[in-house]
Amino acid sequence: MASNRISRINEDLQREISALIRTLKDPRVQQSMVSVTKVEATGDLRWAKVYISVLDKEKSKETLKGLKSAGGFMRREIASRLHLRYTPELVFEEDQSMEYGARMFDLLRSLEIKEDSHEDSE
Repeated sequence: MASNRISRINEDLQREISALIRTLKDPRVQQSMVSVTKVEATGDLRWAKVYISVLDKEKSKETLKGLKSAGGFMRREIASRLHLRYTPELVFEEDQSMEYGARMFDLLRSLEIKEDSHEDSE
């Protein structure tokens, strides 16, 4: 039952953080296209890991710095919007799943699939 609660909170956090990122005035965040791909909050709601994806990969480090500096503001806004007992401390990380998926796709495509010799003889 608790996992359902945490997953609902994760979805709420993802929605609110996405909306807050659009309102930030930090130029490091404004100049790059940022999307929140996933949020993982701990069971006690003390910490939440926020996975972000940045369209311009060259600006991803600067965008992460901008988001980390705005973390306190975002936490305060989330506390006023979601009314949780504990508002989690936000930890921003770059989401590497797209690069990982593309790499796996390239590896699978590079494999040469040889047909069975049994099928050829029939």
